[in-house]
Amino acid sequence: MSHLCRTCIALFATLLGLAACTAVFAQEEADVLAVADAALERITEEDSVGLTDLMIEQAMIYVGTYQDGEYVVRTRTYAENRARNFEVDLVERGFDPTVMVSGAIAIVWYPYDIYVDSEWSHCGVDIFNMIKTNEGWRIASLTYNVQQPPDCKPHPNGAPK
Repeated sequence: MSHLCRTCIALFATLLGLAACTAVFAQEEADVLAVADAALERITEEDSVGLTDLMIEQAMIYVGTYQDGEYVVRTRTYAENRARNFEVDLVERGFDPTVMVSGAIAIVWYPYDIYVDSEWSHCGVDIFNMIKTNEGWRIASLTYNVQQPPDCKPHPNGAPK
């Protein structure tokens, strides 16, 4: 076998390996995004138990807002969120997500808008920090901000129907 043939075979094997790695990485990104999408669905369904089923038991939720010239941080534990009862009708929609995965950790930066009782409420960014467990990807923390345009963008499809 000529040197050129061996080089071509080695190059082909390397390209196949890269393609396989790319496919695995793309699947990991899709799996991570599926958890974030499921979380938004659970919020829209006002299903606190279902939302926390997507989390590890040590998970926290952090909310950052700016009110009356002051930064305000609110937190909720896994247990507090699991026991939370929604008293309003919610529709939360994410769009244009950015997903980053590195081994057993991942992050989803997910701009969103939210409607409460069919009325515009606010928009912002959800940040899902995730960790891979034996059961799959789980939310380790959810951090989000509460803003109004022009500091954030509403969903590009307009109001929900």
